Amino acid sequence: MIRAPIYFVRHGETDWNAEGRLQGQRDIALNRKGVAQAAEVGERLAGLVGGDVATLPYLSSPMERTRHTMEGLRRSLGLDPAGYTTDPRLREIGFGAWEGLTWKDVRRSDPARSQARDRDRWGFCPPGEGAESYAMVAERVRPLLDSLDGPTIIVAHGGVARAVMVTLGVANPEEAPHLEILQGRVLVLEAGGRRWV
Repeated sequence: MIRAPIYFVRHGETDWNAEGRLQGQRDIALNRKGVAQAAEVGERLAGLVGGDVATLPYLSSPMERTRHTMEGLRRSLGLDPAGYTTDPRLREIGFGAWEGLTWKDVRRSDPARSQARDRDRWGFCPPGEGAESYAMVAERVRPLLDSLDGPTIIVAHGGVARAVMVTLGVANPEEAPHLEILQGRVLVLEAGGRRWV
């Protein structure tokens, strides 16, 4: 249940995003386009939130691509780039042994597990250390979401966005893994549902 709006921002583009590689918990830097997207999303937030934009809590995944997105959007808002908190529960879903691969690589090198994932995208956990399912990520972020007591700006990842939407009841486990999670935009999660700005 959503008590107050959450303004969710996916990190800006990295070279691995552009190449279609699974980043998971690898620390990949923003590319030039990603840096520009961070500034752009700050402008979107200013128009969306208005004068309260300086007073809301800002939470970020501790990963480099999210921290740099957060610092870029805060800079574009005229705020102290370092004035935010990181929370490890917002780190990206772990893809384990599949990190660094494209989905085409995965389908070619691990067809049986790839097909198992296609049958249950929400519950499937890839092979390898640190791997997680979306269901596991949802359990990881639930306590954080329960602790929010007002409008909050979050910068995290595509997998986390899917888990957050299901946890908050604005998407279901069947559709969430298939939703496109945009970069350079704001996903507004509120009592009425979800919308992109």
